[in-house]
Amino acid sequence: MSVNYATPAPDQLFPVAGVRIGVAEAGIRKVGRRDLTLVALDPGCRVAGVFTQNRFCAAPVQLCRRHLELGGEIRALVINTGVANAGTGEAGIQAAWQTCAAVARLLGIEERQVLPFSTGVILEPLPTERLVAGLPACVSDLDADHWHAAAHSIMTTDTVAKAASRRVTINGHVVTITGVSKGAGMIKPNMATMLGFVATDAAIAAPLLRRLVREAADESFNCITVDGDTSTNDSFMLIASGRSGAEFDSADAPGYAQLREAVIGVAVELAQAIIRDGEGATKFITVIAENGRDREECRRVGYAIGHSPLVKTAFFASDPNLGRILAAIGYAGIDDLDVDTLRVWLEAAGDKVLVAENGGRAASYREEDGARVMQESEITVRVDLARGVAAAKIYTCDFSYDYVKINADYRS
Repeated sequence: MSVNYATPAPDQLFPVAGVRIGVAEAGIRKVGRRDLTLVALDPGCRVAGVFTQNRFCAAPVQLCRRHLELGGEIRALVINTGVANAGTGEAGIQAAWQTCAAVARLLGIEERQVLPFSTGVILEPLPTERLVAGLPACVSDLDADHWHAAAHSIMTTDTVAKAASRRVTINGHVVTITGVSKGAGMIKPNMATMLGFVATDAAIAAPLLRRLVREAADESFNCITVDGDTSTNDSFMLIASGRSGAEFDSADAPGYAQLREAVIGVAVELAQAIIRDGEGATKFITVIAENGRDREECRRVGYAIGHSPLVKTAFFASDPNLGRILAAIGYAGIDDLDVDTLRVWLEAAGDKVLVAENGGRAASYREEDGARVMQESEITVRVDLARGVAAAKIYTCDFSYDYVKINADYRS
């Protein structure tokens, strides 16, 4: 059950010219569910991506990086769920390559023009024969209007499909941005156990596209944490088809700031949907660390709070055991932090409660005030570090009983 999130209806997800999607049931790990997605790109599309920083990165991540580094045109993406093809050694690389080869044969393109993605159980071999057998059905299903189906077919432990779309008028051209993501657990910055795919019909020069995907990731998927685990398969891809007539060759180009804002907006919406659907989550929590010396130290404070199991379980219980927040700030790694000058608030539904100041509990704080705010489903923790002008925002959720149940039963 997600926190205040519902999947957009199919007609709320706008097609992106130059991008077609097909889904199929391949029985990769379980029968009777859509688990294979093919994204076909028209000639002229540009693709850029960022990937997990886990050193045990999965075979498809390794192959995606290789194909992108070759610098040629990407014409297809193929995504499977159920099996991550991670921790599979050379056999996993071969399975990923065979997947690309099968897609290439069906679409009449080269293997290096295909990017593979997998998500699911780690340390299990990818059943390539089932995947390949399912691809013709994906090809037959290709359609520009299948974003809604794609959002469902890339799910694993997700309880809701995650998608976002918007249209903006830039320099007289209507520009579309549509995307889908998946993820619910093993979520941490530097990507997460998540896949994200966003496409726009704007034309964006390759160097600028690579810059934009990094910036979008940094403002969205690198600002979320469910449980502090960084997974092996995480990928965020940005596709620019160039079909709208709006063209951008530099960050100074007229209208680019508007496009950048829209792309990042879609990415943030997708990233927040992952947190709202965090495994077992009952509360969506925003941690704002402000007035720090630089953004990095603000992020350290935000993540220390967002990662803490003690903080997260307190929020689940609506228990204002708020010394746990102070403890997390204290071990965030800011050696010269003056705790006597910082302040901490809890905020929700227009209610703002000062919790800590002058090195301890605020004189005005009452426990019933803290408990009242913590009962809300959307809560902000605001930390004023009182040492600069930088700020950072992190999104997280609580830990419930169901988090343990979901992960204990994940392979069954």
